[in-house]
Amino acid sequence: MRDIERQRLRSLVTRDMAAADVLHADDYQLITPRGIALSKEEYLGDIASGHLRYQVFEAVSDIVVRSSDQLAIVRYRARIGVSADHGDFLFLTCWHTDCYELREGRWQAVWSQATAVD
Repeated sequence: MRDIERQRLRSLVTRDMAAADVLHADDYQLITPRGIALSKEEYLGDIASGHLRYQVFEAVSDIVVRSSDQLAIVRYRARIGVSADHGDFLFLTCWHTDCYELREGRWQAVWSQATAVD
């Protein structure tokens, strides 16, 4: 699971949309540090279009995993550097939690939540 999560983060930073698409379930939802809910289509669409660009998105703590046969939860502190079309650049550290489900033989992220820390 740790490797899958690192692969997911890398796909977002490098804008590898084929890999990102496979790693996110169709019903994926992200809750951003600002409390905004984004669907997979909205989130990955913003990345694909360049509207949202990650300069860095990496775990800065151990990735802790809890799992069962069909469900896995990963939690870690992440360092995130992101910019948007309007020129804003945001650099923050967050607690990041992702829920994965095993679907059709592969693990896919279904929920993500980031909470900014001081």
